[in-house]
Amino acid sequence: MVGIDVGRRYVRAAIADVMGEVVARRDERAHVRSSAALIEQIGEIAHGLAGEAGLRWRQVTFAVVGSPGVFEPSRGQVTLAHNLPGWGRHGLANALERELGTNLAFENDVNLAAVGERWKGLGREVDDFAYLHVGTGVGMGLVLRGELYRGRTGAAGEIAYLPLGLVDPHDRASRRHGVLESGIGAAGVVARARELAMEPPLTPKRVFAAARRGDERAGQVVSMVAEGIALAIAAVVPILDPELVILGGGIGRNGDLLVEPVRRELRSISPFLPRLEVSSLGDDATVTGAVAMALSAARDRLYSRHGPTVADRRGAGKAQEVAPRVEASSGTPRGVVPV
Repeated sequence: MVGIDVGRRYVRAAIADVMGEVVARRDERAHVRSSAALIEQIGEIAHGLAGEAGLRWRQVTFAVVGSPGVFEPSRGQVTLAHNLPGWGRHGLANALERELGTNLAFENDVNLAAVGERWKGLGREVDDFAYLHVGTGVGMGLVLRGELYRGRTGAAGEIAYLPLGLVDPHDRASRRHGVLESGIGAAGVVARARELAMEPPLTPKRVFAAARRGDERAGQVVSMVAEGIALAIAAVVPILDPELVILGGGIGRNGDLLVEPVRRELRSISPFLPRLEVSSLGDDATVTGAVAMALSAARDRLYSRHGPTVADRRGAGKAQEVAPRVEASSGTPRGVVPV
């Protein structure tokens, strides 16, 4: 089974055996100049991992690809993936299926991060939690009653479009990327730092590093991000009532600078105060969730075709401890492309 995390900056992939043990792993800078270049890179990485694991590609039974956006199975298209050029093209799923040549499923990257946390992270013993990603983009993965919640169209958790923040919700860029993302995502952090005349080159990483050194202007940017995160949590918690909110993403993982200000702001604006933690999986959250989903889907296909043998049942019992069921209620991952 192969899990692949496709992001604006990196492609991360892992291949695992039937027990969920990762046997090969690779991270590469993403070739985002075009969707064709990115698809080719994904194929090269996946096939290379199989070789490193000592496998022929035909022995790989299932692959899960996580990316920003919402997958529309009827058109084979990913929408709302504005940070990946060309990724919203028609027929994307078929192009990737041709490149990979195995059973394939698409899933939102933040949803997969939540699945990863449920499998091997802070959500292992928590039935109701939210994974809040703040990085290049902003999104939320939801696990409710122990299962990933996608909503009717797969858009559950697209909180980038909550009309919360410092920018005009009628602005064209804000409508495209979402008001909340425009305020506290990577572009918003850089824009605010520029407004405060911070010394270029400006990136979120540099801004947060400057805040740790005591830079007052960087501290103001961090405060803006903390307030935005608190607003997002305050908007979602009365509806979903999660026990836990996990912060992730390149910006969200700066827990030493964000957790206490977010908690303080939450206490001042909301009576609902879920437990707030920083992801223990870091950059590996999405690829971990992709492996978990691929493992679960592969087991389901195996059992549906052949029925469990005694050995299968023994293995499944152990595997179930490793990878809890993460599919939608239909039992099939969203966006499966059959070969």
